Amino acid sequence: MIPLEAFDFFRKEYYYFPAMAGSGTGNMTEGNPLVLILKFTLPLLMGNLFQQAYNVADAVIVGQVLGAKALAGVGASSSVQFLILGFCIGLCGGFSIPVAQSFGAKDRSSLRKYIFHSFLIVGILSLVITLLCVFICDNILMLLRTPDDIYNEAYIYLMVIFIGIPFTLLYNITAGILRAVGDSRDPFMFLAVSTVLNIGLDLVFILVLKLGVAGAGIATVASQALSGFLCLIFIIKKDRFLLPRKEDMAVRGRYIKTLFGMGLPMGMQYSITAVGSMVMQSANNSLGSIYVSAFTAGTKIKQFTICPFDALATAVSTYAGQNYGSGNVQRIRKGYRISILISMIYAAIAGVLLILFGRSLSSFFVGSASDAILDSAARYLRAIGLFLWALGILNVSRLTVQGLGFSSLTILSGVSEMAARILMSILAVPVFGYSAICFTDQSAWLAACFYIVPLCFICINKVDRQLKVQAGI
Repeated sequence: MIPLEAFDFFRKEYYYFPAMAGSGTGNMTEGNPLVLILKFTLPLLMGNLFQQAYNVADAVIVGQVLGAKALAGVGASSSVQFLILGFCIGLCGGFSIPVAQSFGAKDRSSLRKYIFHSFLIVGILSLVITLLCVFICDNILMLLRTPDDIYNEAYIYLMVIFIGIPFTLLYNITAGILRAVGDSRDPFMFLAVSTVLNIGLDLVFILVLKLGVAGAGIATVASQALSGFLCLIFIIKKDRFLLPRKEDMAVRGRYIKTLFGMGLPMGMQYSITAVGSMVMQSANNSLGSIYVSAFTAGTKIKQFTICPFDALATAVSTYAGQNYGSGNVQRIRKGYRISILISMIYAAIAGVLLILFGRSLSSFFVGSASDAILDSAARYLRAIGLFLWALGILNVSRLTVQGLGFSSLTILSGVSEMAARILMSILAVPVFGYSAICFTDQSAWLAACFYIVPLCFICINKVDRQLKVQAGI
């Protein structure tokens, strides 16, 4: 086992609670918001990039070694993976919000109780979700109208990913807790280690053991399990102030209610958004395996490109949650404005790169000989590059609202995305074909922005009024 002390030199010590010395926790209620957000975002970004490297390693090796149809098989179910795994990720993200707010309020008792109930709920749900998904795997692929020539590969890969759902939940709940108390560095380090393992296992399972797409799935699940267990061991060994005590382990309805009130809306938002993506993918699958491969390659690059948005938004959520707990609304407003500016600058740079180099980047996945696939992937990426700014605004605004504790109100942003994707898939794809697919995501981002941006300002003002009433102002 890797000694945890080996990671100590990457970590900065904070002393927010007297008992927290030696942990990687960080207080975001004091200091320059720009510096705090960027410092928190960087490890998150690296972690997201490494997490995407899981998928990219699979896609590159599968596409180059097993061929375009195997790649299409891996990618044919990406929307349903987002549906299920996104629910798990959103749920765990929601559970971390009360932890962040308790940390900001310096309420250690509530902090430990929320952590205990989070693990209890996640343990039960991991079994239920896994069994359900394994049972309906075949029906899902039929619903997606997966082409016959890639059906077997899609089924095998999806089944392996479903079996690994408990490990996905383990990593996301442990990493979410660490991030909620300001530690984004250590989850990144553990994810980096597991990513190296993932690439090595990909090569062994696919090239040496000849396990095909199943090998790619097994490598991903094994790596996710490693990162989850490393986070858990770290909490037990290093951040002991997070460990529930005996008196914290009684099941209390109000904590379960609060956690579900935060977690379910975030999980449902991911899933609702994914329903639209499933309809979109089903429409694209009906166009044939060439467009499935092109869409898969383009999506892998898009996922890499949007990692900074996800990292920044997660940082903003923790920042907003902690400052809500400390009662400082002006810092929340300032942090929101700074984060929007950062996202706009990045969107401009990344958008230009996708427009100019989308075809070259796609060749990493499908090879230079597949001209039809490369041309189609480049069309998709050019369209994405034009509208990245909308996704930046959407993510920052939505995670700010969630960090303030209004998770249930963000569901409508997911509904807006779902509706836009479904309408484009049903009405535009039959007329304009793959060209409509290229602009479906963007229509969803814009639709959600029209709702979430005004809502963000409303929620910040509502929190301001509540805190002033509590203070007797």
